[in-house]
Parts: sequence; structure tokens; C-alpha cells
Amino acid sequence: MKTHLTVIGAAAALLVSTAALADGIDPELQQSARHVAVTICATCHGPQGRSIAPKFPVLAGQHAGYLAAQLKAFKAQTRGDPDALGYMWGMAAPLGDDMIDALAAYYSAQAAGHGDHGDAAEIARGADIYANGVAAEGIPPCASCHGPAALGTDDFPRLAGQHAQYLLKQLHSFQNNLRNVAVMHGVAQGLQGREMHAVAAYLETLGGA
Repeated sequence: MKTHLTVIGAAAALLVSTAALADGIDPELQQSARHVAVTICATCHGPQGRSIAPKFPVLAGQHAGYLAAQLKAFKAQTRGDPDALGYMWGMAAPLGDDMIDALAAYYSAQAAGHGDHGDAAEIARGADIYANGVAAEGIPPCASCHGPAALGTDDFPRLAGQHAQYLLKQLHSFQNNLRNVAVMHGVAQGLQGREMHAVAAYLETLGGA
């Protein structure tokens, strides 16, 4: 019951923060951002940010603050994973801060969609690592930053319902410091390949709120 209430509280906080951000954006800019999202970003990220191709992340339901921070990192060319160099540096280059905030608000307001199914034993192992970490290897619980239902915060991304393939790519980028995030470098360095696969498989099954 406690976990259930925590999840409800996190989802409610996300709705409030998203609404507050959207209220601060000019309606004409909101419309322009929607047009950019539907006509350009949707090519990779799918309608309303629910991508079909597993190499491109699901953006629907992601936190606006986190999305804005990543777009600004792409624009500044400070996020250096392969897809950032190959796609997003160029895509983000012409975006002003106001448009970045409007795009972030648009995607955060979209319904996140449903999770996928997979191997039950691997998913169970991933759920255990996510909730409890791997003490013997010094791996902390993922839930301590990303929340018990992987809904995330403005500082830590929502992982629930994200494509496993994309999650694995990012974990390898953290391992190799292509994405220079100290806390995630430490976590990814300690994870074995089978553990990464299990956590990614588990997170892909989550969806909803």
C-alpha cells in the first residue's frame, strides 16, 4: 500500500509540475512546438513521442526539466554519446531556449503508453536489481534516484516503459564516459552485461502513469 501511494504521489507531482511549466509558455509558442514535434521530431521519436524504433527513446511522459536539460546539452555539444553526435547535435543547434522549453512541456504532457513483455525470469532479476541494487558489487538501487516505479524526477529521467535497446546503449555510454555523468559512470562500471540486460528488460515492461 505504501509503494502504491508513493507512485500515485509521484505521478500527481509530475502532472502539477508539467501544468505549471505549460502555463508559463506562450500559446503561440506551444503551437509552434507541437508543429515541430509532429512534423520533425516524430520521424524518429514517433507520434506524441512514443517511438516505435527501439534505438530512439520514448519521450512521452518524460519530465520537462530533464528533457530541456538534455536538449540544451545537445545544443551545447556537451552530451557526447554516438546518437548525440550523429543526430541530436544538429537537430538541437537551431533551437532557442524558449522552443526547447516548449518542446519539453509538449512531450512531458503526452501519455507514456504501455510497457512490453519479455522473459519472466530475466524481468524478475531486473526488478530485484532495480529495487535493491547488487550489494556484493557495490551497486546501489536504481530506485533511490529514479523512484520505486521508475517515474523519475526533473533531475533523474523517467525510465518506465523506455526501450531496452536504448537503455543498454546509454548504459554503455555511461560506462565509457561518452556521457559524462559521474554517478551513472560509477553504477554502469559495476554492472555486468547480464545485469544490464535484466534491468533494461524490466524497465521496458513498465508503463502507464
